Amino acid sequence: MKKNLLILAVILTANLNAQVTPCSDLFISEYVEGPANNNAIEIYNPTLNSIDLSGYTVNRYSNGASSGPEVWQLSGAIAAGEVVVVGNGQVDSVWVSTYWSLPVDPVFYNLLDDHCNGDYDANSTFYFNGDDAMTLEYNGNSVDIFGKVGEDPGYAWTDDISAGYTDANGGTWWTKRQTLIRKPAVQIGVTQNPILFDPTLEYDSLPDATYSNLGSHNCDCSGASNINENKDVSYVIYPNPANRGAEVSINATPRVKNVFLTNILGEQVRFGQSINTSGLAKGTYIIDIEFYSGNFAQNKLIIE
Repeated sequence: MKKNLLILAVILTANLNAQVTPCSDLFISEYVEGPANNNAIEIYNPTLNSIDLSGYTVNRYSNGASSGPEVWQLSGAIAAGEVVVVGNGQVDSVWVSTYWSLPVDPVFYNLLDDHCNGDYDANSTFYFNGDDAMTLEYNGNSVDIFGKVGEDPGYAWTDDISAGYTDANGGTWWTKRQTLIRKPAVQIGVTQNPILFDPTLEYDSLPDATYSNLGSHNCDCSGASNINENKDVSYVIYPNPANRGAEVSINATPRVKNVFLTNILGEQVRFGQSINTSGLAKGTYIIDIEFYSGNFAQNKLIIE
């Protein structure tokens, strides 16, 4: 029976990815569920071109939910062969109902390109704890799925085929207190919700609290490696949309030199490496970013 289930899992994985062209879109390259709230999702660009992150979201379907996920909007761009790392940015202990929610490790925090602010009620996307399905979506369509949306596996998805990879019969936890790295042979995301989620098929497991691989990814989509390194840059704008009075940061490789913000009237304001929105009206602005490398990038900023 176990052999038949394993064959079924392999066939299902092949079928789920059959209609997607390899190396053609973003996918999840690393998953971290660590101590305290050290949770992160790394996203990799396997293509030959820079990809605008507008329209992409990271979503958390908690405790077996099949709809109404917590959503984190991405903003910025990923250069060919590069990654962005998004995760939990809680830097202080927070009292949540009956317990203290612990802050993230400063070493882990410094590896994040983008992060929530640690306010669970405002956005709980990166408070996943091993039994939550995570998705990367573009305009509401799945680009990659980690876990199985609509299934609560118990504490975690495991390596136990006899229980459909849930922890019903025990098994080794794979999605709780682990760092998982996508195997180099994986070139596409899972775009249809799997019947069985076997984390061992596409991921390699590293010990708890391992963060040393965040920030880069090895993939057999070799054409993407550094081919456009002289003209493309990776950067994240957060928060975006932003409330008036917020400080909007731009985290980028290479370093930001100047930021120019243009309103609908064509009026331009110059900033440094971040934007204080206190004196700005609500609306949509164009951001022009100048890097010390001599490169430029352009994106939209929405102030609500």
